[in-house]
Amino acid sequence: MRFRRLAFAAGALFLAAALPAHDFWIEPSAFRPAVGEVVQVGLRVGEHFRGDAVARSAERIERFVLLSPAGERPISGEEGGHPAGRTAISDPGLSTIGYRSRNARVEQAAEKFEQYLREEGLEKAIALRAGRGESAKPSRELYSRCAKSLMAAGGSSAGKDTPLGFPFEIVSERNPYASGAGKALPFRVLLRGKPSPGVLVMALRREAPESRLTARSDARGRVSFRLPAPGVWLVKAVHIEPVAAPDADWESLWASLTFELPGAGR
Repeated sequence: MRFRRLAFAAGALFLAAALPAHDFWIEPSAFRPAVGEVVQVGLRVGEHFRGDAVARSAERIERFVLLSPAGERPISGEEGGHPAGRTAISDPGLSTIGYRSRNARVEQAAEKFEQYLREEGLEKAIALRAGRGESAKPSRELYSRCAKSLMAAGGSSAGKDTPLGFPFEIVSERNPYASGAGKALPFRVLLRGKPSPGVLVMALRREAPESRLTARSDARGRVSFRLPAPGVWLVKAVHIEPVAAPDADWESLWASLTFELPGAGR
């Protein structure tokens, strides 16, 4: 019986990780680690900033790195384990964890697919399907993750968020650790290295994920939020486009950025 329960739990975790209409983000064990501290790097999948741990899978990882003032290095970990990685902090200042997955494939019923497109602000895809007479057609989709997390090491808020070159990426144009609650915090959305306009960007606080903020990126790919409270925040966006592949009609890219925002007195 215990084996069956474990098998069911593993299957449920696999299913959650396989569905694209779930957010994916990085949760380090500390957003403000000390120099010399070993940070456990958790990968999470779920909705509304609530989710399950994702085990490390070499076949799914395209790039899993720490970018610090000293340069970039891979994040190690045990295959099948979670947290999915660990990394030692060697330098004060802003460090970025980046995770880029390889493509996975999923099929969904038309109703579920259209619902997810609406929820993620992907109206152009809905209109394209309607124009092709495909609104009632099930989806065949390739999807991948482009997740980042910002840490302020050694009590220092120096440094800036440097693009990692992911195909779809959210970049904080102001170091959030040098900002504070209630202050304007600008972000830029990049698609293959270029500004991506018209993207629906959402910001959620871990302590109150139901109170999400939303905005569309402007012509320069920029969006700005006044995040109202300190704490851990998730900023996320989704891009989808049609593809001519033997086993897929659509490809989606899921970008996320996590960080801990200081209080207003910063």
